[in-house]
Amino acid sequence: MKSSAAISRRRGFTLIELLVVIAIIAVLISLLLPAVQSAREAARRAQCTNNMKQIGIATHNYLDTQGVFPPGAISTSTGDGWNTNFFTWSVLILPQMEGNTTYNALNIFMGVGSGTDRGEAYTAYFGVPSTFSCPSDGEQDNGKRPWAGTYSGGYPNPLGQSPAWDPPIDPKTGQTLQLVPVTNYAMSWGDNYAGGALMGGLPWETPPFATLAPGQGRIGYHGYWGTRWGLPTGFSPNATGSLRGFADYSTMQVVSIASVTDGTSNTILVGEVLPLADANNAFWTSTGSASGTTVPLGWDSNSFPATDGKCNGNWQGASAPLGCRYAASAKGFASRHPGGANMLFGDGSVHFLKKSISMPTYCALGSRNGGEVISADGY
Repeated sequence: MKSSAAISRRRGFTLIELLVVIAIIAVLISLLLPAVQSAREAARRAQCTNNMKQIGIATHNYLDTQGVFPPGAISTSTGDGWNTNFFTWSVLILPQMEGNTTYNALNIFMGVGSGTDRGEAYTAYFGVPSTFSCPSDGEQDNGKRPWAGTYSGGYPNPLGQSPAWDPPIDPKTGQTLQLVPVTNYAMSWGDNYAGGALMGGLPWETPPFATLAPGQGRIGYHGYWGTRWGLPTGFSPNATGSLRGFADYSTMQVVSIASVTDGTSNTILVGEVLPLADANNAFWTSTGSASGTTVPLGWDSNSFPATDGKCNGNWQGASAPLGCRYAASAKGFASRHPGGANMLFGDGSVHFLKKSISMPTYCALGSRNGGEVISADGY
């Protein structure tokens, strides 16, 4: 007969002991997961930074070839209609980013989505390099978002006319495609108005006729979205606005390196954006090309239901809620990186700007010729 001591040595864990072991494992996992997630985000952020550096190199190669930085878009509006092909700065630098095959497949006279016969653009349409997608943004549907309604894509131009563009026609079905290639990077129009008097203004912007106190910086200048549009004549070639950043999307102003009088190392060239939070986000066409610094960095413009009647299709309208992806407040820079966003500066360097950056400093970094003096510890 076996002794009780032998039986005791073969006895397994008690229920309480098992629960203690499970609890310890759970605590260890809970401590480990944030570290793993942080490491993964660090890798994604590094990839995003590398994307922007590649864009910076391509932009400077374009500058070396053409003598100017790429314009925000090849599109113009004269007040009674839209002209040219709508191609964005991103399209123009494709040859500098090993995208020659896609670029050469374009019909430069028609563009992507202009005219009635758009089948010629189908092949090129999906040739967007992965460099224009940030891996930290898990809501951009691998760079292709649905076209219609409350998601992304076709939009009326600011004059309230018919949609300025459509996706190309699928030659196999004869139907318009329902996908839009989007991008996580937009060129900066700087501290020009995003809302201004034309769209009812945004709460952060200085009203057009405000009297500033001594030392108070202006948040917003005439030149809606970097165009020449602004008071006193509104949407007109005779308006008083001027481009203060690098990009405008409808008057084809160009920037030489000599005109960056604040210094390329002190001026934002390209920043991160979120397709889900901006209904005007598209890789190929004009109004998806640029954003500005008069919207606070990281502003959540997707906090109001996109399907709500106050938001849905209310393109830059004065009554559009600030958290609406159709509103003028959607044309700011934002990312999925915790605490801020990456910014490509005019000299090709990439800096991470915190959401806590002050608006005057942020707008000064957006301006290429404002004469502001910014210390390195200011951002």
